Parts: sequence; structure tokens; C-alpha cells
Amino acid sequence: MNDRATKLVIAVSGASGAIYARATLQAAISLRESDGLELAMVASKSAPEVWEHELDGPPLADFAKHHDVPIFAGCNYRAPFASGSAGWDAMVIAPCSMSTLAKVAHGISDDLLSRAADVMLKERRKLIVVARETPLSVIHLENMLSLARAGAMILPATPSFYGRPATIDALVHSIITRIFDHLGYELKHAKRWGHDVKMEPR
Repeated sequence: MNDRATKLVIAVSGASGAIYARATLQAAISLRESDGLELAMVASKSAPEVWEHELDGPPLADFAKHHDVPIFAGCNYRAPFASGSAGWDAMVIAPCSMSTLAKVAHGISDDLLSRAADVMLKERRKLIVVARETPLSVIHLENMLSLARAGAMILPATPSFYGRPATIDALVHSIITRIFDHLGYELKHAKRWGHDVKMEPR
């Protein structure tokens, strides 16, 4: 496992894939209770609309309030993670739209979400980008390469199937497991390659 994150920002863009945002938040909330992970959230302007369209249950703001997760939006630069001196050590953008990815790749910090991502890059801290788009244009790919070169991890929302997932939640969980692997946490019930293979000498 990599060094464990202690202060995590979860960002939600307006890309389709709100189910990834909810699952990431749920896992982080569980780790807050068991491991003391400090947690905050930032949402783009269109994220709440996509959340309500794609998910049953409470709206994004109500979900955050119910679970006591501070949520920030717009250009609220008073958010603690808007500055590198606050010491937030990791950020996950899940899902990440190609528009958000492009802004971060080119250093355009015109709202809190892109500013927070810029902080992670300039401070050499963990930035995990759960890209959600298909197919990918050359522009998308070049922007991803720029971000990877700048130190971000590009973790596309492409679930694995070797665990034989029987539900959508199981598919999503395969991505969430990988996110938290790179934040230094091993989630319960993670299905891993080779978990059902008996190792025998040859």
C-alpha cells in the first residue's frame, strides 16, 4: 500500500457516473469512522443535477449533510483545501468530466474544484482522476498525458470482471477498491486477482 492519506477531498464533476461519487463518499465516510480520515467535498455547478438524474435517494447536498461531510461549491476559496498550507494530502475527482480534466491539465483554476486540484499538483500531493468518457478523442488523451506527467494518477472508470460481479454495485466497487488502494487503504470485501487461486510450487 502507498502512504496513507489522512485528509481527503472528494470532488464531483458533472460527468455521468454519479454512482462512482456516491460510492467513493460512502467508502470515505466508513474510513472516517474507523480510521479517522478527515473528509471534505467539492461539487461542480452541474454535479447536483447529474446526481439527482442518475441516483435514487437524497440530493447531493442532503446526502452530504446527512453524513456530516462539509461540502463546498462554486468559487468558495475559503474552503480549507483551497490552499496548500492547509495540508490536505489527497484529492479524488470522481467522476471527472473531460471539461474538468482539461482545465486542470492546463492550469485553469477558475473555480474551487479546479483550484483544489491545482493545489494538489503544485504541492506534489495525490490527485486521482476517475475519468468518465467514451470514446476518447486525441484532445482527451493529450490532456490525460499532461496530467499524468504533472503527477496525477489517471484511473478511468473501467470496472474489472475477474471477480464475476453480479450487480452494478459490485462493478462500481472494483473501481472504488482501486481508488482507495492508492490512498493507502484496503477496503473490506475487495475482490482481487488471484484471491481464489491456490498457490502451489511448480
